[in-house]
Amino acid sequence: MPDYPRPPFPDQSQPMPGRTDVMKPVPDHGETSYKGHGRLAGKRALITGGDSGIGRAVAIAFAREGADVAISYLDEHEDAQDTARHVEEAGRRVLLLPGDISQPQHCRDIVQKTVDAFGGIEILVNNAAHQSTVQTIEELTDEEVELTFKTNIIAMFTITKAALPHMKSGASIINTASVNADNPSPQLLHYAATKGAIENFTASLSQMLAEKGIRANSVAPGPIWTPLIPSTMPAEKVKNFGQQVPMKRPGQPVELAPVYVMLASDEASYVSGTMVAVTGGKPII
Repeated sequence: MPDYPRPPFPDQSQPMPGRTDVMKPVPDHGETSYKGHGRLAGKRALITGGDSGIGRAVAIAFAREGADVAISYLDEHEDAQDTARHVEEAGRRVLLLPGDISQPQHCRDIVQKTVDAFGGIEILVNNAAHQSTVQTIEELTDEEVELTFKTNIIAMFTITKAALPHMKSGASIINTASVNADNPSPQLLHYAATKGAIENFTASLSQMLAEKGIRANSVAPGPIWTPLIPSTMPAEKVKNFGQQVPMKRPGQPVELAPVYVMLASDEASYVSGTMVAVTGGKPII
């Protein structure tokens, strides 16, 4: 097993939504370690939040498994271009799609641009999320609650609805939930609420799409070392991030990638409606 970094981490903070290259330590997305085996050969994927964190690790893994990858992201152009370079080095096509998925028309646009570029979609990964921390509900503005719900769950409805006409039997939808769906943090009140919604959205969607042969699953990460952490959490929590789980460290984005690959692959043809927890040993029951 790789010797991944453990807390305490150096003092660090960033403006939202954060950048990868200034994190200490820099997250491992599988740039040098992930080896593909052709499990997604010829497939076409759209990944939201694909510029950094879990999305970047998934984009790299999908490309090395043989998929073309469209990467939706907000405005972190340097991170997105770095991710695109890894996809291209794997010999696959890449499409960068900057913009705000809290806007419904942009959600529809990224699907159409992916179809125009690649000719179809076999894999949809709804991964992008907005997060912020609070100490009291009184701190939450109407605008912050609205942005969190628009980005985290309403965009999933819009993107999925737009993508489905272009997805055939055998296609896979993977939605990123969170351990907060089942073990909600009070400091992430609004974020946790959206993650619970994502789990139920996915469970209902899987039943709705079963007759079409399209699968839908969710992944529930625990503490994962991504730019969201130093850009949205207090300094003390960043310093000790991951200490709370049995493995006593945060997960690295690359440690999520094999789960997304499995759920996207034809090998998971009978897996639908499930939630896969990747939590560093913290049970979700």
